[in-house]
Amino acid sequence: MAITLTWIGHATWLVDTGSGVLLIDPFFDDCPTASMKARDVDCDAILVTHGHADHVGDLVSVAQRTGAAVYCNWEIAQWLTAQGVENVHPMNLGGRSTVPGGTAKMEIAHHSSSLPDGSYGGNPAGWLLDVSGVRAYFAGDTALFSDMERIGRPDHLGRGLDVAVVPIGDMFTMGPDDALEAVRLLAPQVAIPTHYDTWPPIRQDAVAWARRVQEATGVDARVLRPGERVRIELLCEAAAEMPPGHSQAGKS
Repeated sequence: MAITLTWIGHATWLVDTGSGVLLIDPFFDDCPTASMKARDVDCDAILVTHGHADHVGDLVSVAQRTGAAVYCNWEIAQWLTAQGVENVHPMNLGGRSTVPGGTAKMEIAHHSSSLPDGSYGGNPAGWLLDVSGVRAYFAGDTALFSDMERIGRPDHLGRGLDVAVVPIGDMFTMGPDDALEAVRLLAPQVAIPTHYDTWPPIRQDAVAWARRVQEATGVDARVLRPGERVRIELLCEAAAEMPPGHSQAGKS
């Protein structure tokens, strides 16, 4: 049992569960590092962390073209409905919904949220996925917070996190130091950085960060380039096959 993660660039991800493709925070056409355009993406469901333009820039167009179900907070759902998006599933923090391959739980995040037209975007969030037997956490845009330890605790079946995707860009989210502490709290098998290098204010040395994570925590930290993908297997059976700081798979 496995999933495949593809980093499109910035904070946009595709998650292939084997039963469908999840798209997280669609931002393609105005993203200087995106590996593809919005017109080329295909997905079955869309998960939204918050309303900022660098996370919802292509949300309406992709949702309308694909008909994919959109999972988001109540305020973003109302905004989407007003723009003619029909397949919208409003949620709120702590809620869990069924998605292709399993479930998605909306977790807390410490950030802000407004929509591109300036309207209120509700509470920001992260996503805890339990799909195809793999537990994957996408922190979204967030500061470090102590509840990450709770998110990383083993579930009722004794399963911890297989993979955690955390921002490292600083300025608007956690920086490298706090992201390292986040990995300590989450205790995943694999950690992957996101939300960095898109613009000069959030430039970071992701490979150096991955090395620090590996040395300080023993967690297998992977760095992807936009367009690269990595296969995450149940209990991370494939983790030993790849050297720290590098992905297993090639371009999507």
